[in-house]
Amino acid sequence: MKSGARYKWNRRHFLKASLLLGLGTTFLQACKRKANHILLKLTGTNHILGHRLWLPDFPPVSEKIEIPVLILGGGIAGLSAAYQFHEKGFQDFLLLEMEDEVGGNSKSGSNSYSKHPQGAHYLPIPNASNKEIYHFLEKSKIVKGWTATGEPIFDEEQLSFDPMHRLFIDNYWQNGIVPEYGLDEEELAEMERFHGLMKDFTEMKGRDGKYVFDIPTLFASNDHDLEDLDSISMEKWLLDQGFKTKPVFSYVNYCCRDDFGTGVKHTSAFAGIHYFSSRKHDYLGNEEAVLTWQEGNGRLVSLLKKYAEGKIKNNCLAYKIEWDENKVQVQVYDIKTNKSTLYITNQLINCCPQFVNKYLITSRKTLSDKFAYAPWLIATITLKSFPAASGAPLSWDNVIHDGKGLGYIFDQHQSLAQYKAPYVISYYHSLDAQDLRKERKKLLDFSEEQWRDFIIEDLSKAHYGIEEEILDMRIHRLGHGMISPVPGFMMSEARKEMAKPIADRIYFAHSDLSGLSLFEEAFYRGYLTAKEILTKYY
Repeated sequence: MKSGARYKWNRRHFLKASLLLGLGTTFLQACKRKANHILLKLTGTNHILGHRLWLPDFPPVSEKIEIPVLILGGGIAGLSAAYQFHEKGFQDFLLLEMEDEVGGNSKSGSNSYSKHPQGAHYLPIPNASNKEIYHFLEKSKIVKGWTATGEPIFDEEQLSFDPMHRLFIDNYWQNGIVPEYGLDEEELAEMERFHGLMKDFTEMKGRDGKYVFDIPTLFASNDHDLEDLDSISMEKWLLDQGFKTKPVFSYVNYCCRDDFGTGVKHTSAFAGIHYFSSRKHDYLGNEEAVLTWQEGNGRLVSLLKKYAEGKIKNNCLAYKIEWDENKVQVQVYDIKTNKSTLYITNQLINCCPQFVNKYLITSRKTLSDKFAYAPWLIATITLKSFPAASGAPLSWDNVIHDGKGLGYIFDQHQSLAQYKAPYVISYYHSLDAQDLRKERKKLLDFSEEQWRDFIIEDLSKAHYGIEEEILDMRIHRLGHGMISPVPGFMMSEARKEMAKPIADRIYFAHSDLSGLSLFEEAFYRGYLTAKEILTKYY
C-alpha cells in the first residue's frame, strides 16, 4: 500500500466541497463561451481509407512484386518481426503500413514545446523471463549493463522521474493512485484485502509449473483451474468475494479501463486479475517503476524502426489475401500513387488486427466478430500555466478519482527543463459501454467543440479555471484503440483459432490475439513468429 493521509469528513470540508461544486456549475454554464479562444485540431487513424475495405473499389493490379517474406502492419508486432530478421541477418523481407508512419497504437507527435504520445505512453519494468526484450533494451542503451547478481542497470533518465503518481480525491491531490485520502477504516481494510488477494494470484502456478498470470500470455500456464474466471465480469468477481465499498470498485474500474478500455462491468475477471498479478517485479522491487519518455512508446517505435530501415513502405493498404500450396498473393493499394500492386510471397506475417483481417480473408469473418475493441481519445493540450491545486505536486501521471476520463500525463515530466512554460499534457479517455460499436460511432461523430467541452469539464473537476490556460488542443481519435477482453474472450476458441497459421504460409502476430494490448504481447507475437519462419524455411 502507498502512504497517504487518512481523512475524516467534517463541516469545514463539506463547505469547501459545496463551494467548489457551485463554482464548477457556474463554470460549466460558461464553458463554451470561454473556450472559443482555444485552437483545436481533430486527428486520428485513417478510418476513411480503412472503411474502403467494406466495399472495395480499388484500381486493377498494374504491377507484381515478389518478396520471400512480407509483413503486413507496422505496429509493435510488425516492427518486432523486422527486428528479429535483422538480428539474424535476414534481409529478404518488406513491411507494408497503411498510415503515414509506423507505430500503430504507440505512435507519437510533437509541438513547439514537447514531444507527446498519441497512444501507449510507458513500458513497465519487464518480467525477468522477458530475456529478448531485455536484449533489445540493452542494445537500445535503456539498460546500461548488469549487476554481479544479474539484475539490469537502467538508464535513470529513462525511468519515470519522481513524483510519479497522484490522485485527485475529495478535492485534494494525494500521492499515489490507490485511493487512501478520505477513506474510512472499512474502506482501507477492503483495499488492503484486495491487494492481498492479487498478491496470492501473482504467485499462483499451474500444474505445468508456469505462472497462471504472466506476460506475455504465451509464457503463461495452459494447465490450471481458473478458466471459469473468464466467464464472469470483474465486477461480479468482486461482489462474489464480498467487496462492497465504493473505493475498491472505483479503483479497479480505473485500472481495467486503463489497460483494456473497458471497466469492471465489461471486463473478464480473468483479465482483470491478470492486470494486477502478471507483473512479477523481479527488478527494482518497485511495482510503480516504469520506463517512459516525453513521446511515450513512440521512443520504442523509433528504436525498433531502425532495424527495418529501407524495408518499410507506408501508405499501403492490403485489401485481399489469397494463397495456394506454393505462394501467398496480397493485393495492395498505394494511397500516394493510386495504384494497386500484387505482392507474391513465400510467407506472410499478418500483423493486422482482426477487425481488418475479416475483410482480407473472408473465411475469418465469423471468428473476427468475436473480437471487441474499445475506442479511445487522446488529447494533447498546451497550457500557459497550471491552475493552483492543493496536495501532492504535479506528477507524471495525474488521475481524477471517478473522472470521466483516465486523467492526464505531464509530457514534459521526463525533461530536465520540465517546469518551463508552456506546459504540455496528454489527456486519456476510453469510451466504455456494453455496445462498443455505438461508442465508436460517438467518437467519430462528436465535433471538435463537443470533445473540447467534454475534456474541459472533466479536467475542471481538479483544475478549476483550466480553460483559460489552454492555448491549443489536438484531439486524436482511435476507433479501435485496443482489444478489450470482455467476459468469455480470453478462454474462447475464437482467440485460439485465429492465432493458428494458414497453410504454413500465413502467420498472424497482432497483440489482439493475446487479448491484451500490451507492448510485451505485441513484441513477442512478432518476434517469435519471425523466429519460427527463420527456423522452418531459412
